[in-house]
Amino acid sequence: MVQKYQSPVRVYRYPFELVMAAYEKRFPTCPMIPVFLGSDITSEYHSEDGAEDIIERRCRLNIDAPYLLKKIVNVDHVIFLQKNHLDRRQRILRIDACNESFSSRLIIKEFCQYYVHPDNDLWTCFEQSAFLDIKSFFGFESTVEKIAMKQYSANLSKGKEIIEHYVNELMTEGITSVPIWTEPLSTTLKTPNSELTTGATAISANDDPSLIAARITPTTAANFSALSDELETFQIDENFQEKQRNIDDEYIRRYVGQLDPFEESCLVQLRKWVAETHKGKLPNDSHLLRFLRARYFDIEKARESICHSLAWRKKNSIDRLLIDYETPEILQRFYPGAWGGNDRDGRPIYIVRIGEIDVRGLMKAVHGDDALIRHVVFLVEQGLKKCEENTKIFGKPISSVCVILDFENFSVKHLYRPIFRVISQISDTVEANYPETLGRMFLTRCPRLIPVLWTIINTFVEERTREKFAILKTDELIEYIDEINIPDFLGGQMSVLSSFIRWYSPTFLYTREDEPDKFDAESSLFGDNAYTVVSIKEGGAHEVLIPISQKGERLWYDFDLLKSECSFTIYRIGKLKSSDEENADDYVPSSTLAQKPNSTLPASTIYDKPLVESTTDEIVRLTQPTVYHDGDSVQQTYICQQPGNYVLQWRHSTSHHTNSPFDFISGSHKTKIMYHYERQSSSSLTTDMTTNGYVNSEQRTSLTSS
Repeated sequence: MVQKYQSPVRVYRYPFELVMAAYEKRFPTCPMIPVFLGSDITSEYHSEDGAEDIIERRCRLNIDAPYLLKKIVNVDHVIFLQKNHLDRRQRILRIDACNESFSSRLIIKEFCQYYVHPDNDLWTCFEQSAFLDIKSFFGFESTVEKIAMKQYSANLSKGKEIIEHYVNELMTEGITSVPIWTEPLSTTLKTPNSELTTGATAISANDDPSLIAARITPTTAANFSALSDELETFQIDENFQEKQRNIDDEYIRRYVGQLDPFEESCLVQLRKWVAETHKGKLPNDSHLLRFLRARYFDIEKARESICHSLAWRKKNSIDRLLIDYETPEILQRFYPGAWGGNDRDGRPIYIVRIGEIDVRGLMKAVHGDDALIRHVVFLVEQGLKKCEENTKIFGKPISSVCVILDFENFSVKHLYRPIFRVISQISDTVEANYPETLGRMFLTRCPRLIPVLWTIINTFVEERTREKFAILKTDELIEYIDEINIPDFLGGQMSVLSSFIRWYSPTFLYTREDEPDKFDAESSLFGDNAYTVVSIKEGGAHEVLIPISQKGERLWYDFDLLKSECSFTIYRIGKLKSSDEENADDYVPSSTLAQKPNSTLPASTIYDKPLVESTTDEIVRLTQPTVYHDGDSVQQTYICQQPGNYVLQWRHSTSHHTNSPFDFISGSHKTKIMYHYERQSSSSLTTDMTTNGYVNSEQRTSLTSS
């Protein structure tokens, strides 16, 4: 039972030295933290020049636990060990902490750090990470976990408030600034009083900090020795120094929303994972938060969902949709929907006159179901763009839209069977790639059938989803939307737009019979697809042969692992077999072939079995096999050092595969990849090449500016 917490960056708009003075006022007791009963210094070290202080404490914390649990464990409070290392030269404070009580049954570790804001020397940043691992606790593991997370979250929320309180207290005492430490001109020996004692052990100011723990009491020394070793690999999830990836709490409140400590931690962890595994354009934090909310902040489920969504975005070039997509003329003329103003919460409003849609005619006039799905995806992207604009306009995070469905003139003729399949496909696409995008949906001027159907349906809908829907009369819309943003045909003041006036689609525009083409989720939404999706069976491989005619040509490849894991290797073949050699000149790279719209391609190899390095067959392995896992995204460029036939090989990896009797259900014995590659001439070669033939990796950018 393991729990992790990783905080965003919390910013204090005070100099580092003033914050440190406020931090010291928290000890030995802090009335603002009722569970903190007090602390005792077990050892301390001060360098001669005053640049470094190391203080170790035993802290007593009260337990807000059930009476029965307290009686069983026979304790009223728990002991934590804390080690503070203040480096005034670097202007940084590191805090390590671990539990002494019940250390054989559970492990609690915490690492905190105060440091100078990288962009403003007059501000101070604070980061925090924690780890809880409950091995066994008298059968109360679940209860102890809930108690620990509850108290930890409560104390986190007070942390910034406490520092602010003590800073204000210092200012009332006339202390508005603390001098920055400077190197002394001459080093003077300290008086004998500068030697500090801890129990019966004397510690000199000249002692090396690393030797202090060994000279204090054996129990404390053992605890902190283990603490220091373990925390060395734990500090802020093994990557504390990568501050460029961190986000601060003010940014979260301003652009993302009010989150509790657990939700903040989930967002930070998911953001870090996406930045590490996916190159190129990355989703913004609001987009990540939507996936977390949809999966109730289960990081693993959110990670899996966003992994597949990013692959879907790449496959369909969604990032260029707002630039490249042109609404078909049929939809421009005969689809009665358009964006309006904003509701009272700042959400963009999209209005559709359902009763004015010629459902049968529209379905016959458009080219396949995917034309309607493409248009809806385009509208959703438009809505998210408007949400970002409104976030800046209203000064608060807005991440969802409001939809008004006008059912006037709705009748049985709208219940055209094929449209229900399209609606289902649209719902699946939006739910998988744009979760939590709908803020409110208002149904107005409904026939009697709609409220009856909704009464039956809403019993099967989650409460969170049910709260987003409302059936209103036109005069009730004013409760949620200002009158100026309500169309005049719904009783508002907004002049009717031509977008809402539609007629029936003429029959000469029909392009198909009654039964429309079926949409397949594997196909590209926007025409020919540059990416190829391949399924690799256990023990198999997929190989792509690419002839290179001259030295210096580049192979650029981009692939995503959609399922399971695989190893990737690049080979060079000196000479093809006769049957392959005859067709080598006419070889067309498979990445440029049009993929069938209704299937995932099977894996294929150059020969009867996957390539392996062989001197007799003149097969040279150019790169070491690298194993990639579900969710990984790779973009690299390889420099070909000599002409020849190069092979990109993806091979099914079984490093973590177990022979489960349920493999036939889960399909875990298959690997699925999506890839694309290009052959680039040497004329465009840049000089940023490493010695192993790879061009340095590309920079990451964000989908949207935040």
